[in-house]
Amino acid sequence: MFLGTHTPRLDDKGRLILPARFRDQLLDGLVITRGQERCLYIFPMQEFQRMHEEMRQAPLTNKEARDYQRVFLSGASSELPDKQGRVTVPPLLRTYAGLERDVAVIGAGARVELWDLRTWESYLDEVEPAFADRREEVLPGVL
Repeated sequence: MFLGTHTPRLDDKGRLILPARFRDQLLDGLVITRGQERCLYIFPMQEFQRMHEEMRQAPLTNKEARDYQRVFLSGASSELPDKQGRVTVPPLLRTYAGLERDVAVIGAGARVELWDLRTWESYLDEVEPAFADRREEVLPGVL
C-alpha cells in the first residue's frame, strides 16, 4: 500500500527518483498514465494489469468506456526503475500534468499519484476543508 506525501524534483532529463518507501513495490515494473485532476497515476505492473482486465469487461458499444480507455491507455508508459530508483516520465505525460521540476508524489493506496507541486497544494487548499467537514458517508461502510 502506498501512503504519504513526498516532494522530490524531476531532473533535467525528466526522471523522478521514487520515494524509498515506494521502491520495493515498484521494482518489478510500473505503468505511468494520465489521471484525473491533471495528475499522473503510477501503478505497480500487477495492479495495472488487474485494472486493464476490469476495463476489458466494458462493452465495446459503450462510447464513454471506449473514450476513457483510449485516453487512459494511449498515454500509458511502462517503466522499469533504474538502480537509483529513477524512472523517466515521458514528455507527453509531463505536459499533461504540467510537471516541470517541483513535484508531489502521494501515496493513494493501490497507486501513486504524481502532481505538479503547486497544483497539488492548490488542490489540497480547495478540497481539504470539505474533507474536514464531511458529514455523510463518501465511502460507504469505511468510515
